[in-house]
Amino acid sequence: MRHFELNKDKTVNGAIGQSIHHESAIKHVCGNANYLDDNIVPSNCLYGYPVVSSIVTGSIINIDTSALGNIEGVIKVLSHQDIPGKKDIGPVFPGDTLLAEDLIEYHSQPILLVVATTFELARHAASLVKITYSESTPVLDIHQAIDENYWVRPPHTLNKGNAESALQNAAHTISSDIHIGGQEHFYLEGQVALAQPNQDGGMWVQTSTQHPTEVQHLVAKVLAQPFNYATVETRRMGGAFGGKETQAAPWACLAALACYHTGKAVKVKLSRSDDFKLTGKRHPFYNKYQVGFNEQGLIDGVNIEINGNCGYSPDLSDAIVDRAMFHADNAYFYPNANIIGNRCKTNTVSHTAFRGFGGPQGVIIAEMMMDDIAYNIGQDPIEIRKLNLYKKGRDTTPYHQVVEQHILLDMINQLEISADYQQRKAAIRVFNQTSPIIKKGLGISTVKFGISFTVQHLNQAGALLNIYSDGSLHINHGGTEMGQGLNTKIAQIVAHGMGVDIKHVGITATRTDKVPNTSPTAASSGTDLNGMAALNAVNIIKQRLIDFVVAHFDVTAESVQFNNDYVYHEKGEIAFAELIGLAYLNRVSLSTTGYYATPKIHYDRDKAQGHPFFYYANGVAISEVEIDTLTGENSVIRTDILHDVGNSINPALDIGQIEGAFIQGMGWLTTEDLQWNEQGKLTSFGPATYKIPAIGDTPSELNVDLYNSQNPETTVFRSKAVGEPPFMHGISVWCAIRNAIASINDEKYCPKLDTPATPERILAAVVDAKTWREKQGVDHA
Repeated sequence: MRHFELNKDKTVNGAIGQSIHHESAIKHVCGNANYLDDNIVPSNCLYGYPVVSSIVTGSIINIDTSALGNIEGVIKVLSHQDIPGKKDIGPVFPGDTLLAEDLIEYHSQPILLVVATTFELARHAASLVKITYSESTPVLDIHQAIDENYWVRPPHTLNKGNAESALQNAAHTISSDIHIGGQEHFYLEGQVALAQPNQDGGMWVQTSTQHPTEVQHLVAKVLAQPFNYATVETRRMGGAFGGKETQAAPWACLAALACYHTGKAVKVKLSRSDDFKLTGKRHPFYNKYQVGFNEQGLIDGVNIEINGNCGYSPDLSDAIVDRAMFHADNAYFYPNANIIGNRCKTNTVSHTAFRGFGGPQGVIIAEMMMDDIAYNIGQDPIEIRKLNLYKKGRDTTPYHQVVEQHILLDMINQLEISADYQQRKAAIRVFNQTSPIIKKGLGISTVKFGISFTVQHLNQAGALLNIYSDGSLHINHGGTEMGQGLNTKIAQIVAHGMGVDIKHVGITATRTDKVPNTSPTAASSGTDLNGMAALNAVNIIKQRLIDFVVAHFDVTAESVQFNNDYVYHEKGEIAFAELIGLAYLNRVSLSTTGYYATPKIHYDRDKAQGHPFFYYANGVAISEVEIDTLTGENSVIRTDILHDVGNSINPALDIGQIEGAFIQGMGWLTTEDLQWNEQGKLTSFGPATYKIPAIGDTPSELNVDLYNSQNPETTVFRSKAVGEPPFMHGISVWCAIRNAIASINDEKYCPKLDTPATPERILAAVVDAKTWREKQGVDHA
């Protein structure tokens, strides 16, 4: 042992607040990060591929598989009749049939599973099956669903004050509506699952999923087995964005079903085009608002209607539309509010979770309202936002949760200065007055995003921590790694908590036999939940070690410190690894589970009141764009973002999440255009017809800063979630495009602009703006 003072204050490598690179970063760059489809398959592995419907709605009359009878290598064709257990795999409410029985509710609905010796053969054989149908008339238009009260779940309403009276007595009242497009997840790794029998009469399922426990439960239910029959493993996903929360389950269940019937390993994966067609998207929405406000632009009351296009089944739509309603205020105080949310049923694939989980579709209506108020009374949109922010005394949301942290005004003021907002706005005004074709616009948006699952029981997590006798550590937790850096942050939390170098902390695949009953890695809660569970496990073992040190060295507990791979006490120090070896010899348990449940959260659905969110994450973005008024083309020149992540666990990872979320949000609102034809068939099912942002779409200048703050709530090291909230910064680009269009009329009139703001839609809005100007009797600029 060495002297107590030596190195005790040196910061450990990998401590909280350090920008440690992603644990798989080098593997990603070198192409050595194995995803499920990269792994060597077991011997005699079979492959499954679905046979899907060629109509939108109707009934199955006849299925002819005779063409497969003479094809060598086709092993089996499975239908709903081959399912021994549950045939409906709806995650919350029934409605998602694994294989259709007789009713068809959307184009490309799976009907059969062909099992063959190769992927190519299974896919080809699936295309040879002949099915005849009796077709019926589908509902494809959200307006038809609204008119006919055609819902997948009942409507829900939030009420606060008297919105009707406030609107009647307001000095100014305006109203508008907007169609908001959906979004394809476009994860780089498609849907894939591999099921194989184990030696103990159970089944091992490897799958690319955000929710291993749900896959475990559904596989067991489909096969009429107890949950311990299936062990589900996920090492990493090549992206997910919500598209592998519930949407990964059908393919795992089908692989397991084929494995059950053949006794062999079976892999099911989808081609990219079929992945587009067979999996849910971000919900398209149609939203309407009416707002009353005074002469200064201060809101008196709002009436908002939120309509989510849910597709054919409930899936997660109840919670998604709820979150859209919870975020229809965004960062702004509504003294009186009536917000109704409809869950519209249409005959498309069932739409599902996507980064933001309905929040973005709610936030955009609030941001649209702020801009429309500003243009209506001739004020700067940034000032209208400042005026209507939540603040002390004006802090109760439409769902009656009190907002306790008020930092957005300071954040807006900081970004207004650092982004040179006023100087650039003045320069843009001069530019637009002299440029007849190219118009510039400057847009601002804020975000106040609630963090927690709105379904209370999901706000829990577990972890398993083992310390081996050489001092190395291994942590396993219930979260899944999809590129966001969750495993890296968990390793940092463990390293920091135990005072050791991060190189000593190992972390591997998420498995249901290590940490049971896990929640999905979603709702931006991966680190909040699993990090706290891991820290709980660290503290349990740490206390055992402190008790051992106190007894073994006859020192006080207060003097024991863990730092820089050493444990210090009042009589000296000992290397952490040496202490662990000593503790092992003295029969101290070096393994434990950790657990965490988020406090304070509740929501009474009958009263539409509660505290559904543990805290809020905040942010502000300012974007500058150019549009061509002859073609509708646009480009983003510069974006400045100031985002609140609390006490950052890993600034590099957090900034990376903010940058990526912003670009993805920008794509949702500008280039990513989902199209179904009149027959209900998806026509944008590949990169040739569906455009995600490329490097050329990135702003020429992108500045991202982290706001200096700590989470006032007791989260893991006072950090805040970062996965979903920055997605909403993309709305600033849409606001900037509207501002550029409004410049045609000196910002006295801004036409409606549905999303995505494609060149066609921008051009139509430009024509609308010019028409308005002509009606005012003013020449074009």
